[in-house]
Amino acid sequence: MAQLRLDKLKPIVALGVFLIAWWVVPTFVKSFLKVSFTEFQAPAWIVSSYLDDLEGFWARRSHSKIELIEAGRELAREKAYYQYYAQRNESLEAEVERLESILNLPSRREFRYEVARVVRRDLSAWWQQIIIRKGNDYNIPEGAAVIFSGGVVGRVVEVNAFTSCVELVTSPNFRMAATLEGDGRPVVYQGILQSGFGDPEGTVRDAPQDLVANSQAPLKLVSTQLGGTFPPGLMLGTVAWLEPGSTGIFQAGTVLLDERLLSLNEVAVLIPLNPLEFDTDAP
Repeated sequence: MAQLRLDKLKPIVALGVFLIAWWVVPTFVKSFLKVSFTEFQAPAWIVSSYLDDLEGFWARRSHSKIELIEAGRELAREKAYYQYYAQRNESLEAEVERLESILNLPSRREFRYEVARVVRRDLSAWWQQIIIRKGNDYNIPEGAAVIFSGGVVGRVVEVNAFTSCVELVTSPNFRMAATLEGDGRPVVYQGILQSGFGDPEGTVRDAPQDLVANSQAPLKLVSTQLGGTFPPGLMLGTVAWLEPGSTGIFQAGTVLLDERLLSLNEVAVLIPLNPLEFDTDAP
């Protein structure tokens, strides 16, 4: 009986010894072990991602000619649509540059887009992260903004040799300055604990008391120039209601985010063309 109790206590004692040893290990050793473990795992994630891409390629090869012809026609229509908007965007950019020169305003921060494949998702109630298939090999900087067609995805929090970790906009650790569309006053957006069953959500606070939101006419929450690495005008989500906050001076509410955040396959990292202007500080 005593021997049985000793056998049960051995794992607990071993765990205690390991925790004590880990606690006394110097910080630089812990950092080295963490980076080494991540770099050891990264090749397996990347290979798995490439195999998924290869599987998708052969799956598309099995489609019939009629399906391919119809997909080609749809692609041609989408191409014409985006060509029109590209021309319109060029005209607007030229007009903005003309007005900046007339008013002697400083130019806006410019970025290049680095498209990256999502290779891993680490989604829980306490943190929301994804791993993308590009890192130092593509000069991805820490703190860079990450976006997709629906708006803000998150921020790069860790860069390794071939991968980068992106903290999603849904994470409780994510916070940034924003503004409600049509109103120039800044508010604060922050992620919250996710239930895992419903649509992704966040919170907004410090909203002025004169703003009114309802489910029939929700307010759009977008990024602002005060958002650090995020250029202004990027979509964050919608606010369907606002109520007095804890201070009673400002309002707070729930932000409904794009449900596609939970199933992203590709994202775009915004890398500033002038690194000297790059600021990773968050509010």
